[in-house]
Amino acid sequence: MSEFTHEPEHHNRWVYWGAWILLIGFMVIGLFTFSAANETRRASEKANELVSVLEDLGATSLPTDDQIVRVLGDDGGAICDDPTSALRKATLYSMMSNGASGPGMRPVVADTRAVQGQLAVIQVYCPDELEDFKSYVSDLKYDDVVNR
Repeated sequence: MSEFTHEPEHHNRWVYWGAWILLIGFMVIGLFTFSAANETRRASEKANELVSVLEDLGATSLPTDDQIVRVLGDDGGAICDDPTSALRKATLYSMMSNGASGPGMRPVVADTRAVQGQLAVIQVYCPDELEDFKSYVSDLKYDDVVNR
């Protein structure tokens, strides 16, 4: 009897299958990791751009880049999801009111800076929606009502 016995090839199949499964698993993980890193880089670039636009507008209290990335991601999040829809208009109108609820709620003349932040976000994250939103908010009444 020989000192080395050869096992039939079917005994080693589980090793080959395991190696293939691990290889495919690592490839999938690598692909998702690369995609996530690329999205994070784009989100950080857009957050930096938004901060610079807000600084140019004269904003004094700015969110951090990390806060912007978490809220807006790399695509603007909910703000860029049809910013002139009826729900978005209703939300904007409710923010430009006297603060009462129910029948006491009344619209107010908002400060000229009331929509500048939203315009900045749309400009950076979804510039294709900017003209529609500008034409919508240009019909609202503004005045310098907040002391600076």
